[in-house]
Amino acid sequence: MRIVHYLNQFFGGVGGEEAAGAPLEEKAGAVGPGRLLEQVMGGGAEVVSTLICGDNHAVENQEELVAAVVEKVREAQADLFVAGPCFEAGRYGMAAGAICDAVQAELGIPAVTGMAGENPGVDLYRDSLYIIDSGSNVAEMRTVMEKMANLARKMANGEEIGFPSDEGYLPRGLIRDAFAERTAGERLVDMLVAKFKGERFESEMPSTSFDPTPMPAAIAKISKSKIMVITDGGLVPKGNPDNIENMGATRWGSYNLEGVDVLKGEDYEISHGGYDPRFVQEDPHRLVPLDALRELEAEGAIGELHNEFISTSGLANPLSNTRRMGKEMVEKVKKEGVDAVILTST
Repeated sequence: MRIVHYLNQFFGGVGGEEAAGAPLEEKAGAVGPGRLLEQVMGGGAEVVSTLICGDNHAVENQEELVAAVVEKVREAQADLFVAGPCFEAGRYGMAAGAICDAVQAELGIPAVTGMAGENPGVDLYRDSLYIIDSGSNVAEMRTVMEKMANLARKMANGEEIGFPSDEGYLPRGLIRDAFAERTAGERLVDMLVAKFKGERFESEMPSTSFDPTPMPAAIAKISKSKIMVITDGGLVPKGNPDNIENMGATRWGSYNLEGVDVLKGEDYEISHGGYDPRFVQEDPHRLVPLDALRELEAEGAIGELHNEFISTSGLANPLSNTRRMGKEMVEKVKKEGVDAVILTST
């Protein structure tokens, strides 16, 4: 079996975060985790090519990267494509998911990857891919790779793929027809009785749950407070200097307002694919109300408007990714001594 393996700059031995901008390169044979992949695959499996790309370069040039990788996999006459495992590395997971999806769709060969459940690549690609649950511990590399290999062999041989709990992949949110000994009503009553008795049971329709967010204390005197604007509407300076994606954004930017009283449409653009941007481009104050806040500042209604606003795109953004970016924004807000944030959306 001929295998092409995709790795990021860290697992490919190029470097750490300082090499995140490294472009796609190809190395003959197995590299790093690819050697382990060959061992656990067995049966004459061979990693004929390893493709390595920096995480930043991958997400900033995703379309070009995907097209280039698909072509290299085609040239290698591969029987199987494997990416990762990516564990919790979000940029790595998003790139791996996009490439696996394209390879599988365009070349018709199996594609397997592995990620932690919180990786943003999971929410984006779980419905089209089998993604082995890697967890967050890189020390479990061998165990994860064995699960990926087992699944890959089944896919390559056209064998039936079992349930997530049996195969080790993350649930895909798909519903399969199956025969059951007990009717839905009987199973429902069994679960209800078990819940009433405090016994363990497993729901057939698990729902998404969110940790409660405690309400912060009210500001005692807003007239003495520093206010900051954050938007998920994608308003960015012309040229999009931070390369914020218009959906599934992995980055956010902070933009200067010092000495600025008016936002001019010709100075900004919208990096967001979920709404008609014409009205905001006509008047950016519809998204970042600088004009009104300057008036409130002059009147003494607020103490001070912070000299930057933060922006990103909130479209189709996995919860795990928004949590990470939110935490990063909070750190900046704290560092800048901001007392309150006005969050605007589309």
